[in-house]
Amino acid sequence: MKKRKQKRNKKRLFIGGGFAFLIVIAGLLGLILKLKPHPENSRTQTSSMDKPLISSSSSSTKADDTTRSKLDLTLEEEIGQLIMTGMPANNYSQATLNAISDYHIGSVILTGRSYLDISSMKEITETLQNLAPKNLKLLISCDQEGGNVQVLQGKGFTAIPDGLTQGGWAPGVLEKSAQVWGSELIQAGVNFDLAPVADSVPSAAFAPHNAPIGYWHREYGYGTDTIVSHTGAFYKGMKAAKVLTTAKHFPGLGNVTGNTDTTSNVTDTQTSADSASVMVFKRLIDEGIPSIMTATAIYTKIDPTLPGAFSPKMVQGLLRDKLGFDGLVITDDLSNAIQVQAWTPEERAVLALNAGNDMILVGDATQIPEIVSAILAKAKENPDFANKIHQAATRVVKIKQQMKLAE
Repeated sequence: MKKRKQKRNKKRLFIGGGFAFLIVIAGLLGLILKLKPHPENSRTQTSSMDKPLISSSSSSTKADDTTRSKLDLTLEEEIGQLIMTGMPANNYSQATLNAISDYHIGSVILTGRSYLDISSMKEITETLQNLAPKNLKLLISCDQEGGNVQVLQGKGFTAIPDGLTQGGWAPGVLEKSAQVWGSELIQAGVNFDLAPVADSVPSAAFAPHNAPIGYWHREYGYGTDTIVSHTGAFYKGMKAAKVLTTAKHFPGLGNVTGNTDTTSNVTDTQTSADSASVMVFKRLIDEGIPSIMTATAIYTKIDPTLPGAFSPKMVQGLLRDKLGFDGLVITDDLSNAIQVQAWTPEERAVLALNAGNDMILVGDATQIPEIVSAILAKAKENPDFANKIHQAATRVVKIKQQMKLAE
C-alpha cells in the first residue's frame, strides 16, 4: 500500500515537471518568434544598430561641406582661399581649372579683354563655380574700372568712361552708374571688381609722367576730397549691386614714374605714413571700404628695403595697426609684374602673406603648384606663419559669407 502511494507521487512529480518543462520551451519559442522579423519586412527593415552612420544619399562631399561651414578647413584648404589666380576672360585655361580642383584655389581673376556677351561670360563663370565646393564658392574678379582698363566689353556691358571723366560727375551720378555697371557684372557671374582707383596723382601737369595711373587718366582728380567722394561713390554703387570692390593701390602710386607691371625698381621717395595719399585710404576705411589692394612699389619713407606688398612695416604696421583696417587685403599682381621678378614666385607668396596680406594675386596659374607647396612648407615649420594663414583665411571666408558665397 505504501509502495503504491510512493509510485503515484513520483508519477505526479514527473508529469508536473514535464508540464513545467513544456511551458518553459513554449515561452522560449514565443520569444524567438517575436524577435524574428517577418518575411515581408526582412529586406527593408534594419535595427537601429545596423543603420549606417551616413545615409546612402550622403557623400564625402557633403561631409566636407559641413566642415567648411564651420570654418574648420584643412591647412591646404585655407591656403587655397588666400590665392587669386588668373584665366583669360574669353577662354578657359586648364591650369586655372586644375588650380581650383586640385589646390582649392578660392578666387579667379579674368584677364585680358573679352568681347563676349553677358550670357557667354556667365557660361564661363558658371563652369568655374561648378569646380568649387557647393558652400564655399569662388570670388571671380576682373579690372572693370573704365577707359583703357575695362576687361569685359562685349554686348550687354556698358562702355565705362575713364576715372578722370567719372571724377567730373556728381558723386550721386557716379554711384547710380556704378550700380548699373555692377549689375552687369553680377549677370555675368563676376562678383568682385578690382576697383576703384584711390591713387592720388599730385597734379594734372605730373599726370602724363605717372605711368601707372595719370598717363591713362585712371585717377578721379587731383584733390583728396574728390578722390574720396568718387571712390566712395563707386564703392557704394557696386555694393548696391552686390559686387565686392577693393580700393587700390595702397599707399598710392600717384608719385611714381615707372609702372610696376612693366618696370623694375619702381620707387616712391615722397610718400610717408602721414601723406595725403595715405589719408585718402584712412577716410575710405572710415567709410567702410571692404577691401584694399597693396602696391608693389618701394616706399623709402615707409620701408626702403622691400616692395610695399612684401613689407610688414607697410601692411601690418601702417595699414593694419596705424590705420586700423581689418578688412580684406589683397596684393597687386605677383606673378607677371616686372617689379617683383627679383624674387621667386615662392618667395613672393611667403613674403606677401607674412607681411599681413590676406590674398595674393597670382595671374599665372602655372605657378600655383610651387606657390602652394612653399606656403604649406612654411606654415608647417613656423607656427606664427600658420596662425597668419588661419587669420587670413578667416577674413576671406567672412567676406564670402557676407556675399552669400559661403555657409
